[in-house]
Amino acid sequence: MFLKRRSLQAEYFDLPDRPIDELKDGYRMLAHMNRVFLLREPFQRRFPRWLGHDRCKSLSILDLGAGDGSFGAELSGWAKRRAWEWRFTNLDVNIPAMRLAQNGCFVGGSALALPFRDNAFDVVIGSQMAHHLNDDEEVCQHFREAWRVTGDLLFLNDLHRNVFLYAIVWALLRLHRYPDHFLTDGTLSVQRAWRVHEWRELAERARIPNARVSLYMGARVLLAARKRKA
Repeated sequence: MFLKRRSLQAEYFDLPDRPIDELKDGYRMLAHMNRVFLLREPFQRRFPRWLGHDRCKSLSILDLGAGDGSFGAELSGWAKRRAWEWRFTNLDVNIPAMRLAQNGCFVGGSALALPFRDNAFDVVIGSQMAHHLNDDEEVCQHFREAWRVTGDLLFLNDLHRNVFLYAIVWALLRLHRYPDHFLTDGTLSVQRAWRVHEWRELAERARIPNARVSLYMGARVLLAARKRKA
């Protein structure tokens, strides 16, 4: 059955030696698609609900797989308009991608071996990063490390592997006439993605206590867990 199992085919986007102009174009196209798919929406709706408005007033946040840091910059700007201070640390293995940023706090490193002390951040997030990992053990290690440095809330999300999302991504990328490699990567991201029961099993294996794994708008899998009581 189509999409029954994850694809392990590598994405072109993950190649380490891409030309800088192509890298810039890739992040520009990715940012546009993230806006189309309302990538920020779960963070803007779920954070205040889970943490409470008072807790949201001041947060240190680690963004795993942050790339050029644009996602954290957008969220911190959104929070600022609500008189909240969200301080982002952006982590990625792709050093050239981080150099595209104009400002912000960036750390080069792997999500599988985070260079931070335990409970270092109020919140740890990862947005559509896990599908870039190779296998279940890497995902479990990613969950463990993210939980280790989380002080309060762990919030991870990724694409949900299903035929409907695959078709929507394919159609939108065709509509916008993106390059073939970006179209291939977009649909491959869905093929490399997850289903709810898979993340529940992996969260249990990683020993994330009271992890809530859910389907969001039919397109994303969310994992949330807190170290403190609300």
